[in-house]
Amino acid sequence: MADSTIRSAEPALDPVVAEKSNAALHRSIFIGLAVLLAFLPFVPVIGYPFFLMKVLCFALFACAFNLMLGYGGLLSFGHAAYFGLAAYVSAYVAKHWGLSAELCILLGTLSGGVLGLAFGALAIRRQGIYFAMITLALAQMVYFFSLQTPKFTGGEDGIQAVPRNALFGILPISDDLSVYYLIAVIFMAGILLIYRIIHSPFGQVLKAIRDNEPRAISLGYRTSQYKLAVFVLSATLAGLAGATKSVAVQLASLTDVHWSMSGEVVLMTLVGGMGTVFGPIVGAAVIISMQNFLAGLGAWVTVVQGVIFVICVLLFREGIVGVIAKLMRRQL
Repeated sequence: MADSTIRSAEPALDPVVAEKSNAALHRSIFIGLAVLLAFLPFVPVIGYPFFLMKVLCFALFACAFNLMLGYGGLLSFGHAAYFGLAAYVSAYVAKHWGLSAELCILLGTLSGGVLGLAFGALAIRRQGIYFAMITLALAQMVYFFSLQTPKFTGGEDGIQAVPRNALFGILPISDDLSVYYLIAVIFMAGILLIYRIIHSPFGQVLKAIRDNEPRAISLGYRTSQYKLAVFVLSATLAGLAGATKSVAVQLASLTDVHWSMSGEVVLMTLVGGMGTVFGPIVGAAVIISMQNFLAGLGAWVTVVQGVIFVICVLLFREGIVGVIAKLMRRQL
């Protein structure tokens, strides 16, 4: 009783002061992340660019998914469709049309956004598990399309040996280190854009719809339009991740559009911390690191992932970053 009285007597933190404090913390984290990315390739053991490029691509993918799930409240089981289609488009135009790297990435990103607009217009008509199942069904259509059109996708072989064409037609990016820094810049731009979306008036409305959609409707917001907008934004950013991934690993394959890829991005988001800015980055780093450093276990890697996921759900329901944010009493 006395403890509760003492706690209630503590002065509440001014919301404006708290917001400024969180903004300063986030600014410091972004600066630290940029510095870390600049020097990571020179760190022993984990510093080889190919692994780091893969982590950054999937971290951007997870952040794009988290924008829709963590802030829009929309659970999609088919995000691999936008990631994979963008990877195929980027790889195809690079290999067969010989376009410069930035155009390949741009076209791949646009393809993800266009597909997201088409699928989102259908999917947002339903809610909850029905929405999730529709997204899964639509993504499976993309998978079977990719399987049955070998002239475009290469079928089961995929599009291999994707060339790393010069950036803007003049800057060579043939070596891994050059591509790593290109992807690091794209990654930072992507998460800064997501951060701006989250902290804009649009983002505040999204959170209101996530928390209480009937009340948001009663306030006059056209929630279906907001949900479609965040769906398209998420799909476009997922497409950006897929397009950069095809440049990084020089491959676009059926794995990129398979339902298991949609499952992996859900896992990354939940392990890192759904509804946090930096959680999906940590989650992607954990999952990709496990796949890389435990590759000797073969198929048992998925079992280890499953065990870690169960442990996180039971002990860290808010995810790794979510738990840290709770302990710090800050928004991360």
